[in-house]
Amino acid sequence: MGFNIFINKASCCIVIYLTCEEVKVLSIEPEIMFVGMKPPMSYVLAIITVFSRSNIKEVTLKARGQAINTAVDAAEIVRNRFMKELNVNKINIGTEELPPREGESKNRNVSTIEITLTRQQKKKR
Repeated sequence: MGFNIFINKASCCIVIYLTCEEVKVLSIEPEIMFVGMKPPMSYVLAIITVFSRSNIKEVTLKARGQAINTAVDAAEIVRNRFMKELNVNKINIGTEELPPREGESKNRNVSTIEITLTRQQKKKR
C-alpha cells in the first residue's frame, strides 16, 4: 500500500494521502486540532489534555464538511461541562474547493470552520 506525505508549513500540518478517498491530517502544533468523524468526547478529552499538560492559552479546532457538527459539539461540551473558564475567542468560516471525485466532472465546495477557544486567567483575590 503506497501513500504520499505532504507537509504544509503554512497551516502547520502534515497531510497523508492514503488513497484518493482517504486522507489523514496530523497537526504539528498541539494547539491546533483537526476534527474528523470520531465521537465528540474524543475531542473533548484531547482539548482538556492539551490545556492541562501545558501553558497553552488557546486551542483552535479545525473542521470541514460533516465534521463541523462534531467540532461545535466538542467546543460546547468542554466550555459548558468541564472548563467553564474557556471562551470562544474567534470563529472563522469558509469554503474550500476540492477536486472532483472519481466519475464527477465539477469541483466541489466544502464548508470549513475554525473555532478558537481561549482560557481566561483566573482572578486573584
